[in-house]
Amino acid sequence: MTHAHITSWFITIVLFFIAVLMQRQGAGKAKIVQMVLRLFYILTIATGVFLLHSIASISTLYWLKALAGLWVIGAMEMVLAAEKKGKSAAAGWTQWVIALVVTLFLGLLLPLGFDLF
Repeated sequence: MTHAHITSWFITIVLFFIAVLMQRQGAGKAKIVQMVLRLFYILTIATGVFLLHSIASISTLYWLKALAGLWVIGAMEMVLAAEKKGKSAAAGWTQWVIALVVTLFLGLLLPLGFDLF
């Protein structure tokens, strides 16, 4: 299930950048890409919940990683909403970068990730 989760969040990030670029260009198909992106949000959350449920001893760091992952998705939506309205998306981008770094760090630090230290 770990591979499915990593694949889903990787595709989510790629679709996010495609949606932002299409929205900036004013492409009419941007809405379709956003709907597919939201489907991958659901897949990412579902696989993450399944992984969280499969861990026998859930520590606080796993819950923090889950919250940071939800923060990444929320920041993605903030960026897309600001871009759609033509407003500055700097706050959303800042939050997205911080949340992504925290999530990736925790994901690699925890036992289901890679051995960093």
